[in-house]
Amino acid sequence: MFIRIFFNLRRLSLLLICSAFLVSCDRLLTPDFNTDVTELRGGAYTLDPDHATLLWKINHLGFSTFIGRFNDFDATLDFDPENIESSQVEVVINTAGLDINNEEFAEELRGDAWFNVEQFPQAVFRSTSFIEAIDEDSFVFTGDLTLLGVTAPVDLEINFHGGGRNFLTRSYTLGFSASTSFLRSDYGLDRFTSFGVGDEIELEIHVEFMAQ
Repeated sequence: MFIRIFFNLRRLSLLLICSAFLVSCDRLLTPDFNTDVTELRGGAYTLDPDHATLLWKINHLGFSTFIGRFNDFDATLDFDPENIESSQVEVVINTAGLDINNEEFAEELRGDAWFNVEQFPQAVFRSTSFIEAIDEDSFVFTGDLTLLGVTAPVDLEINFHGGGRNFLTRSYTLGFSASTSFLRSDYGLDRFTSFGVGDEIELEIHVEFMAQ
């Protein structure tokens, strides 16, 4: 009888240990995620390059939307959830990182007739002021986009997805998507616009930032 009691107690102890272990794992693996913008952590953020995508889109002769990427870029965010208007974002694109899944054509786009990456290796966006809140998660900022040596204002719409502790990086992480559009001819990039290649370029950015 005592042996049976001993084994029952042993099983109960193992069960309690396993339960405690599973609870600890759940706390470790479950992100501490918050979608309320006002509850997110303020401060300076740097880009997580492993979770960052920058797409550009252009109308191709009316037949389709041609989509490319910039694989090499950096971004910083100075975020104030209590005063969104004072938040600032900067994106620096190394234009040689242009990628369209066709290296021969990509090399042509990097050349003098298009992005001229040798003379103008970077494109830069810096926010300058707040315009409006679209809803509780989405906001519009205006800023300066410098491309091919020309600087002109563009509006950037930002949608905050939320933030929290990332169990993979152990860093507080904030994610958002943003979009803007501009006329490439405003920057002297007007080749083939008269032949039906779109003048408007759309940019989409999907990123995660890590708190410094």
